Amino acid sequence: MWKKNKKIGELIKALKKVYPEATCALKFSTPFQLLVATILSAQCTDERVNKVTPGLFKKYPTAREFARVPQEVLENEIRSTGFFRNKARNIRFMAQILEEKFGGGVPPKMEDLILLPGVARKTANVVLGTAFGIADGIVVDTHVIRLARRLGLSSEKIPEKIEKDLMEEIPKEDWIWFAHALITHGRKICTARHPQCAGCPVLHLCANPEVMVSPGGVRP
Repeated sequence: MWKKNKKIGELIKALKKVYPEATCALKFSTPFQLLVATILSAQCTDERVNKVTPGLFKKYPTAREFARVPQEVLENEIRSTGFFRNKARNIRFMAQILEEKFGGGVPPKMEDLILLPGVARKTANVVLGTAFGIADGIVVDTHVIRLARRLGLSSEKIPEKIEKDLMEEIPKEDWIWFAHALITHGRKICTARHPQCAGCPVLHLCANPEVMVSPGGVRP
């Protein structure tokens, strides 16, 4: 890891040059819609979710409508996002809790969000950061996990421990942006297989550059 190393500053500077406006790719109009979209994005691409949510939110714009929709109906609406039965169940129960305890709104607190069905720290961090501008933690998804290891930011495998490492290294004012910058970079350049190392703006900061530039090399 790079604890108290100037390379953190170099990494942030390099990423800001390429991804200055990096943010969540999910489309939404309200914090509640972002919450639903983020739950749907589990094991699914944002692109697929963005194809499903416009029609979904037109039919069910608020927690009240989602709380009342029958399970089988919602399953059919979100089937293409995968794991649709569990997602439909979680979204319906989550909406019911929001209606009963928070007047249909989304609470801007980590401790409240992680008690909702289908919501863990990653989802809560997305909602808090993107919808409310609250930096309570750092979003850790599959891209962030992969890049944190490749860049030497964390050797941990558990998302919560990786988040802790990142929170210790990254200035709090950059927490929200940083995660989305890594996610964007992971999608465009530093992909799981066959990363585009030749065009990588942070190759010089890679923990194992010799692996990155190997012909046909595949990173862990």
